[in-house]
Amino acid sequence: MKKKKLFLLILTMLTSLVAGACSSQETSKASETNSKTANGETKVQKIIVGTGTQFPNVCFIDKNGKLTGYDVELVRKIDEKLPEYKFEFKTMEFSNLLISLETNKIDFIAHQMEVNEERQKKFQFSTEPYNIFPLHVTVKQDNNEINSIKDLKGKKVIVSATSNSAVFIEKYNKEHNAGIQIVYAGNGPDSTINQIKTGRADATITTPFSVDFLNKSVDAQEKVVGEPLLNSKVYFLLRKDETPLQKRIDEALVELKKEGVVSELSKKWLGADYSVSF
Repeated sequence: MKKKKLFLLILTMLTSLVAGACSSQETSKASETNSKTANGETKVQKIIVGTGTQFPNVCFIDKNGKLTGYDVELVRKIDEKLPEYKFEFKTMEFSNLLISLETNKIDFIAHQMEVNEERQKKFQFSTEPYNIFPLHVTVKQDNNEINSIKDLKGKKVIVSATSNSAVFIEKYNKEHNAGIQIVYAGNGPDSTINQIKTGRADATITTPFSVDFLNKSVDAQEKVVGEPLLNSKVYFLLRKDETPLQKRIDEALVELKKEGVVSELSKKWLGADYSVSF
């Protein structure tokens, strides 16, 4: 009888041990599974996008105080395609964008960046362009003396420092000994709009969609003259160490083009489909 009780006691203990071991194994497996799930989650990386607030229809502050425009809204669409990134805008003067990218204050630039030799040396462009950037000589509407770039000799042309308009006109002036007086835009009374409107500058180099917007919104009284000086493709500009980000931006752009999103944004903000030649 005593032997039977002892046997039952040992059996009970063994059962408890086995059950405990199984329970421990299950807990261990559950912890391992939870750990794998946690480790498998996509880590979201914050990306600082440098842009401006003074480029009509491209990147500007609307009447409600919201940052918007073609480049801004396109970046937001790209952000939706890339769950591993969270894009955050940082606005500044155009002339500060390149140094901010170089010093890691921003991760890429969205501001109609065209390719030029100086930028290529320091940075990398996305390989997928997102629209065509046509540059024209632009003058006050009542100016009938200037009809092309050849008429700019001895005239004062205002452009934004470091912009592709500036790079273009500086190079043209030097190579053709054109005698153009180049000045650089500031803020307030020294802005391009005010200098053209008041006659302190004779011309600028800009885009038709910018002129259309300024004429409608602030009565800039400008007009485009002559043939396009430049009709180059524009890209996002990144540091040379940002290849993974560049590739993902390109992939998202390709998808958005196929979906017709790029075309629609161009029509909405720029007045025409400037993606037609892609």
